[in-house]
Amino acid sequence: MGEQTTTTFPQEVLDQWAGQGLDLPALFSAGHLGTRMSVQVVEASPERVVGTMPVEGNTQPYGLLHGGASAVLAETLGSVGAMLHGGPGKLAVGVDLNCTHHRGVRTGLVTGVATPVHRGRSTATYEIAITDEQGKRVCSARLTCLLRDSESPAQPS
Repeated sequence: MGEQTTTTFPQEVLDQWAGQGLDLPALFSAGHLGTRMSVQVVEASPERVVGTMPVEGNTQPYGLLHGGASAVLAETLGSVGAMLHGGPGKLAVGVDLNCTHHRGVRTGLVTGVATPVHRGRSTATYEIAITDEQGKRVCSARLTCLLRDSESPAQPS
C-alpha cells in the first residue's frame, strides 16, 4: 500500500503548465488527506482523471468501505479535472458534491474515473464512477467546482 505511482499527464497538459515551477503530481493530488488514505492519481487530463484507493484502512465499523472515503476519492479526481480544465491561472474550489453508494466493498482496491459533464469559464462539473476490482459500480458521484482566478495555483487565497 505504501508504493508510489507516477501520474500520467498528456503532453498538452505538460506544455500548458511548463515553466510554472510546480510539481504537477503533488499539485494534482489529494494532499495530506489523500496520502493518509493512500489515494493515487494515476492518469490526469481535463477529459479524464483516474485514481485508486485501497479499501483496507478506509472502512467504517462494519468493515465496509466508508462512504466518506468514496467522497474523498471522488472530490479529489473531480477537482484535479477541474484544475486542469481551468489551467494555471485558476483554482478549482468544490462547491457541491453528491454521492450515491450502490454496494459495499470489504477488500481490494477501488478505482474512480472522473469525466466532465460541463466545463465552463467559471464552473466545471465532473461525474465520477467508482468501481471495485470486478468492475462493479460502488459509488456514483458528481462534483461541481467554482473556477477562481489565482496568481499562483499552488497558493490558494
